[in-house]
Amino acid sequence: MTNSQKPHVLVFIVAYNAEKTITSVIGRIPRELSSLYDIEVLIIDDASADDTFAHSHIASKAADAAFPIQVLFNPVNQKYGGNQKLGYHYAIERNYDFVALVHGDGQYAPECLPALLEPLRNGTAGAVLGSRMLTGMGALRGGMPIYKFVGNKILTWVENKLLHSNLSEFHSGYRVYSVKALRTIPFERNSNDFHFDTEILIQLMIAGVTIRELPIPTYYGDEICRVNGLRYAANVVAAAVKARLQELSLFYDRRFDCAPAEMQSSPYTVKLGYTSPHTLALEAIPEGARVLDLGCAGGYMGSVLRTQKHCFVVGVDLARPGLGCVDEFVPHDLNAGVPEVVKAGFDQVLLLDVVEHLNRPEQFLEDLRQSQALGPPAELLISTGNVGCFITRAMLLFGQFNYGKRGILDVTHTRLFTFGSLKHALRQAGFEILETRGVPAPFPLAIGDNMVSRVLLLINKFLIHISRGLFAYQIFMRARPEPTLESLLKLAKEESEVRASSLAERGPRQAKQ
Repeated sequence: MTNSQKPHVLVFIVAYNAEKTITSVIGRIPRELSSLYDIEVLIIDDASADDTFAHSHIASKAADAAFPIQVLFNPVNQKYGGNQKLGYHYAIERNYDFVALVHGDGQYAPECLPALLEPLRNGTAGAVLGSRMLTGMGALRGGMPIYKFVGNKILTWVENKLLHSNLSEFHSGYRVYSVKALRTIPFERNSNDFHFDTEILIQLMIAGVTIRELPIPTYYGDEICRVNGLRYAANVVAAAVKARLQELSLFYDRRFDCAPAEMQSSPYTVKLGYTSPHTLALEAIPEGARVLDLGCAGGYMGSVLRTQKHCFVVGVDLARPGLGCVDEFVPHDLNAGVPEVVKAGFDQVLLLDVVEHLNRPEQFLEDLRQSQALGPPAELLISTGNVGCFITRAMLLFGQFNYGKRGILDVTHTRLFTFGSLKHALRQAGFEILETRGVPAPFPLAIGDNMVSRVLLLINKFLIHISRGLFAYQIFMRARPEPTLESLLKLAKEESEVRASSLAERGPRQAKQ
């Protein structure tokens, strides 16, 4: 759209059994909109049992129609959310700039469209909600039943708390969206039911779209309410809870995986200041050690080791870490095995939160033990998620095993371990396990470093003492490679040569005596 063009706006009317009101709603769309926008109207009749389609069709053919009108009829009822999906898809396919949702029953005043469209036109918002709760008690004066008013307030408060938002209401059906914003979210995955409206708001929030609210009048006439209040309340709260759990990496739903790349935090973040694999590794590594960091990611651990412990760090990963994070870098895919260029002489080898990403972790551990990198007296420091943690067990109890963006069930994980299975893998690869620790969940990373997260850490640590396998979020182990058969055979040959030489020297002396 150039500066000389008017924004192309689709006024999308969802209609179901609205024969008594649809003509009036069409006629109330302000004609003055044409001075600022290129307006078209889309009516989708959702398999009405009355004459909604006929009335809409007649209005679209009327000589005095203010705007072009397209009328569609769903042969199968798509429900409230499903009908919206069709309208938004229509707007995206035809490259509209904005789409305004209007209800065919007349509950929301079309006269408010100029005000609701203005924030989109001036670029200050990507979505605008017409709120009935910004007018004080206006909603009650407009006929909203007291139980709906109270329910709206309570549900909105719950949703705001869960989603860190500050909307006056989530439940208005009067919305105007930027089509550009709609393109960024997977609204087609949402429910077809009435809580579609809540799900699309959550998606817009996650996508970083600016949402504005403007006051609208409330009107309740003789329209039939088709919403089951209790089921609707349960559904909207469940949607908000799922989005919050996904933010905490405890749940995953593709509907809410719509944050732009620049807003997504890396799942590979250094966790210092509280018990984590990084702090445990930092404690175990002596000052000035030579460290091999396998799967060094952004080099965050190498940077800490170099600055705090004055270690010499060699990093191995696919992508080069930041400048100054490691002393040497080896570009290598660990799924191809241990890089041959890695030589002996390391004191510590790190495999922190890496083994779960490998296609054949047991083979990699065996190759690592056989490599020169772990020659004596080097130690392996290894960590991974504990799939036996009560969090994943609880998910299974409720029939859930969802991979997410981070956490134990990170979508990039190929193998999952318990304490027992990781010990088994290490021992069969020829390692002696020196220490095993249970690591609590990274609450400060999930909910911020505050009093609540610190208390949760203390509780988690206490529970780990009771049952490490049940309450540890991660596993941390120190291991030392057992001598290989090759090295033992070489040692035996060397020792036999020394002893044979000693016997040869002793023989002549004894003969002289």
